[in-house]
Amino acid sequence: MEGSVRKKGNKWYYSFEVGKENGKRKKIERAGGSTKKEALESLRKAIIEFENAGTFIDESTISVNDYFDYWFKEYVLLNCKPNTQVSYKQLIQNHIKPQIGIYHLKKITPAKLQELINTKYRNGFSKNYLSNLYGVLSGAFKNAVYPYQLIKENPMTFVKMPKYNQKLINNLEDLKIITLEQYNTILKRFPYGSNMHIPLQIGFHTGMRAAEVMSLTWDCIDLNAHTIKVEKILYRNEFKQWVFGTPKTQSSYRTIKIGGTLISLLKRFHTDQKANKLRYGEYYIKNDYDFVCLKENGELLTTDSIKYLSRIVNYELNIPFKFHSLRHTHATMLLEAGANIKDIQERLGHSKSSITMDVYSHVTKKMSNDSVNIFENMLKINLPTT
Repeated sequence: MEGSVRKKGNKWYYSFEVGKENGKRKKIERAGGSTKKEALESLRKAIIEFENAGTFIDESTISVNDYFDYWFKEYVLLNCKPNTQVSYKQLIQNHIKPQIGIYHLKKITPAKLQELINTKYRNGFSKNYLSNLYGVLSGAFKNAVYPYQLIKENPMTFVKMPKYNQKLINNLEDLKIITLEQYNTILKRFPYGSNMHIPLQIGFHTGMRAAEVMSLTWDCIDLNAHTIKVEKILYRNEFKQWVFGTPKTQSSYRTIKIGGTLISLLKRFHTDQKANKLRYGEYYIKNDYDFVCLKENGELLTTDSIKYLSRIVNYELNIPFKFHSLRHTHATMLLEAGANIKDIQERLGHSKSSITMDVYSHVTKKMSNDSVNIFENMLKINLPTT
């Protein structure tokens, strides 16, 4: 596409033809600067913007800093879940911009990106955290190749994740699985009436994630059908507000069957919660939703509250613990009791039973050994001695 420039008065203007409108040619003419050179440069940018459907980025000078702002606005905000947006923004602000933000996008090399990843590795970031950073870099640079066409090749193609010491995450110590005796000790420290009692009990009896437990509203619980429906999570957005988001994956949407022990507890708590609301009257804190996990005065309990719970259990009770321990303990108890792996997979919200098997491989290995012993014992009982 060609255009032209001309001087009118003290300014230079550029113009070029665009698509026809009502069968007639249409021309755009705008002020381009005070000199012919400025007008020609404005013409070049305007034509590029027009040919790229109204989006213009000067690919010759854009920095990594500016590109990631653009990518976040044009891709992340449109395609990712709110909690993912918050996570990506933190990675960009805390790691990507400080390390490589000043460089031109076109000049960034695989070596510089490898150096970034290696630095974070040496600083002790976990494999999971580093994988998230690697994923953000890969996705952003892939989009820079296409559809944005700002670079010809994705430099992250040549960047490798460092090899972590393959001490299995799937063992009792790393999963922080607790015993029933330890769980009872925790319940004695947080008895009925304390803020953490109900979240603890729900996590232990269902294997739900912390954000799933804290987001529960009473309409998610069917006390007659003995079920809990998982359909949202509670997280803090970039404005420090607690809001609802979507569950971790599609398979995380699920309905969990619960037993009489938890049902009785929830019925009692629901009744007491209503009584607290009447007792506090105007001083009861009002929420937009009918949350399950509330303090006595109606104040919302969140995943931040769980950090307090973990600190008490770890440092006061000396029990290695995180809220996710309840999920791992729940699954381990079911597996060791001989529950169907497919049922456990669906209960936990895993997309495949192979994930469940991998995470709890320490249990399945024990089950395999038990199976061999059971078979051997059957042979001893039923085969004649020689």
